[in-house]
Amino acid sequence: MAKIVRTANKEPFKPQPDDDLIICRCEEITKGEIRQAVHDGMRTMNEVKRYLRCGMGLCQGQTCQKLVKGIIAKELAMNPNDLGMIQGRAPVRPVEIHTYSNNVTDVKED
Repeated sequence: MAKIVRTANKEPFKPQPDDDLIICRCEEITKGEIRQAVHDGMRTMNEVKRYLRCGMGLCQGQTCQKLVKGIIAKELAMNPNDLGMIQGRAPVRPVEIHTYSNNVTDVKED
């Protein structure tokens, strides 16, 4: 992974016509919000994930990860492969709380 240089953005954020396009459907994050996050100083996939919750929805980034990575890379003028992947956290899908219990069923004592 390439070294990421952190510098302040000198130019103001300029909206684009397609900024209202929803990229992360689970969390309803738009392209403009991702671009704004990069402009605000987020430089990695994980930073944008923590800042906006992209990839934290039901799909866990399976739908939007490549799109988010492409937007970040374009804003930073980087190769998308240099950004890496978002870090997965357990549980990677919704799990009912009873799954973590002892799996003991109610036993009637006669």
